[in-house]
Amino acid sequence: MTNTKASSSAPSLGLLILRVVVGAIFAAHGAQKIFEFTLPGTIGSFAGMGIPLPEIAAPIVAFVELIGGLLLMLGLFTRPVGILLAIDMIVALVAVHLPAGLWVGEGGYEFVAVLGAAALALAFTGAGRFSVDGAFLRGRAPAWLS
Repeated sequence: MTNTKASSSAPSLGLLILRVVVGAIFAAHGAQKIFEFTLPGTIGSFAGMGIPLPEIAAPIVAFVELIGGLLLMLGLFTRPVGILLAIDMIVALVAVHLPAGLWVGEGGYEFVAVLGAAALALAFTGAGRFSVDGAFLRGRAPAWLS
């Protein structure tokens, strides 16, 4: 028989794994845009893909991905960060990857769709118990924030 009243750490452990992996991927992509491609290179790439206002969009995307990814890994401000990263991926999907179809090997949207869905799931669920949000913000901040 299962004790349904006992609190389980399994959901929070699952969220921790999801946050760390997804956050690391976002942070790596943001760092790549800033340090490897450089911001001028990323701006040029965005311009070449037809992204409107690439001089504004490229730095915003790069820093949202880098800082947002790091915050996800920590589990800090998980809900608003998840929303920002999901929006980032929706724009990437629609503006760049959708015409290429599903498969990432052909420039398709499968990777950005999974990252966007994971970020949105974290926005809905929050960070879980094993997070900065869980340790310091629960009960001290509005639910939409942590």
